[in-house]
Amino acid sequence: MSVESVPGGGTQLKWFKSSYSSSEVDSDCVEIAAAPDTVHIRDSKDKEGAQLAFPKGPWADFVAYAAKG
Repeated sequence: MSVESVPGGGTQLKWFKSSYSSSEVDSDCVEIAAAPDTVHIRDSKDKEGAQLAFPKGPWADFVAYAAKG
């Protein structure tokens, strides 16, 4: 898990990968960080790159849907 600043916000996020993710250096993975109202997602290989942010409700709906598959 890593803690980093949110661009323009100064709030600290605690990033983590799934325990199912490979620990290899160049493995494909996303990292997730939860904030009070949003869930942030980024590419684990490009930590300075683009991030997505979703409201918690739609994110929970997505996770529930993905878990069915």
